[in-house]
Amino acid sequence: MQVDSGSPAPNVPERYGRVAIALHWLIAALISAQIAFGWFLGEVPRGTPMRGIYVNLHKSTGLTIALLIIFRLGWRLTHPPPPLPSFMPAWERVASRVNHLALYVCMLVMPASGYIASNFSKFGIKLFNVVLLPPWGVDDKRIYAVFNTTHIVTSYLLVGLIALHVFAAVRHAFRRDGVFARMWPSRLSR
Repeated sequence: MQVDSGSPAPNVPERYGRVAIALHWLIAALISAQIAFGWFLGEVPRGTPMRGIYVNLHKSTGLTIALLIIFRLGWRLTHPPPPLPSFMPAWERVASRVNHLALYVCMLVMPASGYIASNFSKFGIKLFNVVLLPPWGVDDKRIYAVFNTTHIVTSYLLVGLIALHVFAAVRHAFRRDGVFARMWPSRLSR
């Protein structure tokens, strides 16, 4: 007679915990919407009354998402993810680690560069169009351009990394190897 030790079977990958899963999907949805909103801003003509409202909403949402990302990073550092399954080839393990690291770097660089750029413009940030956070830097178009360009380039890089991440997740889902299920919300997650 076999006794259930409570640990998963050898071929079934461990799942992420509920907090990690919730943060993953919440931040994924927010970042996707924020990037789309940021690209939409490129279509809003400068000097129009709605531009300032939209830009400040984008900045405010970005700062809020940045706080969630910092919390998620802290959670990840204090709650290590389950190990990758032993059946995964070495190249997939390396690709997974590199992609996750690059995603975290982009998720930190993008809001930081946007925030810094805002502080080297005369506008600063009007938090949710209510509370003015005056710029702490000087109005310098060159510094602004460097950080704003970093912000925009990082958004494209992040989209590419997200696409690669989604492709890998879908691949695992079709293979039914349990890797996708580790991050999929379920009543069975911890």
